[in-house]
Amino acid sequence: MKTILLIEDNNEVRENTAEILELANFKVLQAENGKVGVELAVANHVDLIICDIMMPVLDGYGVIHLISNNPKTAYIPFIFLTAKSERGDFRKGMELGADDYITKPFDDIELLRAVESRLKKSEVLKNDYSRDEIGINTFLDEAKSVKELKNLSDSAKVKNYKKKELIYTEGNNPNYLYLLQKGKIKTFRAHEYGKELIISLLKDGDFFGYTVLLDETPYNESAEALEDSSVVLIPKEDFYALLNNNHGVMKQFVKLLSNEIQEKEEQLLKMAYSSVKKRVAEALIKLQKQYQQNNTETFNISISREDLANIVGTATESLIRTLSDFKHEGLIEIKGSNITILDITKFESYIKKYF
Repeated sequence: MKTILLIEDNNEVRENTAEILELANFKVLQAENGKVGVELAVANHVDLIICDIMMPVLDGYGVIHLISNNPKTAYIPFIFLTAKSERGDFRKGMELGADDYITKPFDDIELLRAVESRLKKSEVLKNDYSRDEIGINTFLDEAKSVKELKNLSDSAKVKNYKKKELIYTEGNNPNYLYLLQKGKIKTFRAHEYGKELIISLLKDGDFFGYTVLLDETPYNESAEALEDSSVVLIPKEDFYALLNNNHGVMKQFVKLLSNEIQEKEEQLLKMAYSSVKKRVAEALIKLQKQYQQNNTETFNISISREDLANIVGTATESLIRTLSDFKHEGLIEIKGSNITILDITKFESYIKKYF
């Protein structure tokens, strides 16, 4: 059962609206002013917020400002419920992050259609657009339907890249948002003497190249296929139109960006304070979590020693010695470029015991 938070200072309007929603099998939390509403949103799992604008203590604009700036509540769909119909009020609400408006007076069908439509669109965003080909098409279809971006999926082409082929290079200007449909891709930065540091490893369903689109700057890294890969190229104009017309999608990419920043900070800390042996072990475990599709199977991955060293941030020679130590301990098996983790539980216990 979906939970809806209803924030409305008029008792009769609030109770009547709540009754309609409850009859439609929604759980309704009620708040008589904005302050109470924000407290309920933070303290409970809420799937949708319906909020009046003109209220005592804290008005609707104040509510959406606080909700949008709290990581716990920032991604909750938000509908304004208001008797004010001036164009300026609509614009201000949308700029603050409202997903929709319902103008008083309204009937039950109008209310339920708006609620169901917003919840449906929210589900697509919550699913991270699914990490498979169906999810990729769902994202494109959803993006097209939200604000009638009729040419988004039509203009998005799929391009195939061979192993070691560059998708984009550092310093060039971006033209696309990229979506990895199938394969493996690395993003990396190169030192002036040719040494690389791998920034991220991508798998099926991952977006990449969006950071510079949000910043409107040239690429600060390069992307290269680790194996033959298929990539969806979404023109940047369509991406910008999607962000400008769909607040939920914008928040999704802000979330992705926040996670990326956090991951890079953790990577820098580990490189600064963790031993090479621990970093190699953690890199192998990360690769397993990133690419293993069936948890019941023994995990193995084919990766060059140079690429693995660039992930860890160490010399290739140091990496090879560490892998030999792990093999001697019976933690991994090595055959050519293939590395197999024999027992992930044993491997994780080894890290906790010795590091």
